[in-house]
Amino acid sequence: MQHHGPKLSDHFFTRREFLSRCGIGMGGLALGSMLPNAASAAASSSLLAKGSHFTPKAKRVIHIFLNGGPSHVDTFDPKPSLQKYAGKLLPMNNLRTERKTGAAYPCPYKFKRHGQSGTEVSEIFPHTAKCMDDIAVIRSMHADVPNHEPSLMLMNCGEARLIRPSVGSWVTYGLGSENQNLPGFIVMCPGGYPIQESQNWQSGFLPGIYQGTHIDTKHTAVDKLIEHIKNRGLSLSAQRRQLDFIQSLNRRHADRRQEDAQLEARIQSFELAYRMQMEATDAFDVNREPKHIRELYGKGTQARQLLIARRLVERGVRFVQVWHGSGQPWDNHDDIEVNHRRLAGQCDQGIGALLTDLKQRGLLDETLVLWGGEFGRTPTVELPTPGANAGKINGRDHNHHGFTMWMAGGGAKGGSVYGATDEFGFRAEVNRMHVHDLHATMLAMLGFDHEKFTFRQAGRDFRLTDVHGKVIHDLIA
Repeated sequence: MQHHGPKLSDHFFTRREFLSRCGIGMGGLALGSMLPNAASAAASSSLLAKGSHFTPKAKRVIHIFLNGGPSHVDTFDPKPSLQKYAGKLLPMNNLRTERKTGAAYPCPYKFKRHGQSGTEVSEIFPHTAKCMDDIAVIRSMHADVPNHEPSLMLMNCGEARLIRPSVGSWVTYGLGSENQNLPGFIVMCPGGYPIQESQNWQSGFLPGIYQGTHIDTKHTAVDKLIEHIKNRGLSLSAQRRQLDFIQSLNRRHADRRQEDAQLEARIQSFELAYRMQMEATDAFDVNREPKHIRELYGKGTQARQLLIARRLVERGVRFVQVWHGSGQPWDNHDDIEVNHRRLAGQCDQGIGALLTDLKQRGLLDETLVLWGGEFGRTPTVELPTPGANAGKINGRDHNHHGFTMWMAGGGAKGGSVYGATDEFGFRAEVNRMHVHDLHATMLAMLGFDHEKFTFRQAGRDFRLTDVHGKVIHDLIA
């Protein structure tokens, strides 16, 4: 006996339903069970905490991204030979840059040794310098090209050209989240999107629940930081009833479409948005911190972002990316002495405070903090170029041949320096480390074999490191 009247929709199939009902034979059914697709992955795409391949050093990540490419020779890679060759052409083969460069341009800042390790740091990072015994400096990074767009994609997604999941998406896909009331992957970028916009934190072919949630931290009020965080017309109980009704319709819709991946992500987003109303209001309100902690981080947007980052990982968020320089990037083709000092002044106190705060709370050992941009800058001065440096001869061009990044906590070997660029800082020469190697090493610290950590898509097992990458064990304590 029918429990409802006839419906016109019952007499029509979607293309998916037609194929599934007509069938492709038992062989096709067997193949389908052997090759999980995006839809089946979406059905289990919960943010519940998951296990890794082996015992991890790190459980969470804070990625401090210096947009535009900070100069390594002015920050963490001193090159005294540049002073000797000041104003002269360097005695080396000309390497490809984006524009024409000229003579050697010495660093305008002084370097000093810090900590028991004696690691040399530029004077523009005095607060970070106090934490050098907890920091592993990588001076031999290199990428593929000297352009922002592909280098941003390579650093954030492991692929310079094609759409691929971001590092944060891979990590949350693998580990889930320890807090079901907040997104597992949060991106703080003040003043809007950077170059390549949301592609920097995309989920790619992974289920949409793993995409980064962007927060515009130029705002301070929580209801502006996160749009529609509160429903001013309905109580939480009324919203719950409304959401349950909507979700029942969504589930009925999804059942007829074999749990479509995009629909599944939408359903989960509804649920997460409801749960966030209480948790996010607390997590993003730095005024709930004691005065001495707020003073430790200092003033300004970047200080506030870094304090929020600590509050987020403390609450179980798996991956937090903190952008600096989205509005005024580290891309200093001119006036580098003034601009790098200003930019470092905006973030240095907050970075030092973050490392100190995490350590005092016992969180640093399990929190991997990564610092750096998409590439470095040339040790030579950039010659006047229309539209690039306003005709000035006091800046540096892009340099992907050699640059510096550092990591702290999460099993990183603090107080160490890995690799080296040449005498002038143009090319990585000793223990060269590609971006793929960085990703492989990060995944190892999080408990994953990067060659086995894959996702089946279009008949191929994809991974963050593509077919490249090696783990740099010298960076792991």
